[in-house]
Amino acid sequence: RLDAAIMEATYAGEEHPDRSKLEKEFIAEIYDVLDNNGKVLIPAFSVGRAHEIICILSAYNIDYPVYVDGMAVKAGEILLKHSSKLRDGGLFKRAWGMVDWPSGWKERKNILKKPCVIVSPAGMLKGGTAVFYMEKLMGKPENGVFLVSYQIPGTPGDILLKTGKFIVRGKAKQVKARVKHFDFSSHAGHSGLVKIIEKIGMDAQIFLMHGEPAKMVKLQSLAEEKGYRCSRVELLKTYEIG
Repeated sequence: RLDAAIMEATYAGEEHPDRSKLEKEFIAEIYDVLDNNGKVLIPAFSVGRAHEIICILSAYNIDYPVYVDGMAVKAGEILLKHSSKLRDGGLFKRAWGMVDWPSGWKERKNILKKPCVIVSPAGMLKGGTAVFYMEKLMGKPENGVFLVSYQIPGTPGDILLKTGKFIVRGKAKQVKARVKHFDFSSHAGHSGLVKIIEKIGMDAQIFLMHGEPAKMVKLQSLAEEKGYRCSRVELLKTYEIG
């Protein structure tokens, strides 16, 4: 029996697309770019998301070069040492054996000479080596930039999706490359959040954090309508459990 539970509300009111269909659409879009002599940049979080993406590419036997860059390389080496703890350690080992990573800036420029897939942080294009690749690839319509993470409002990735522009050295420039967003979020969708609340039970106080204010209000209202005690956590406020 729980006295209290702290949970997120990131996707309250929203459901994720069917995973199998999403993966197939993702792979099809990648091939559409590569088969037309383009390059695909996949900005992805350094820990977890980048490695999930290369596992998908491996599972679908992508037959073009795949590169991983930035902090995702170090994180991947750690995951490889502990692959037995992963849901599918065998798939990750195969995926890691399939990819390569550039050793420096000269090699980064060289890999852009032929069709390839580059998985690189930062996932919201706020920094990291993804920015370097973005600046190199954004000007040609045969290339693709596929975002696979949640884009916080106001981040470069969010601005790219909303305006089709990317900030280069302080100036907003139109992106000619194909830009798409694929919902590979690891957060629960709305129905998943409701199931979590139901499993927590009526005895516990529920504290919501991590989510846009409107999303947290939505989940709090739903929980309270069902008879649960639910609060949105406020910074520096003290809460009593009981």
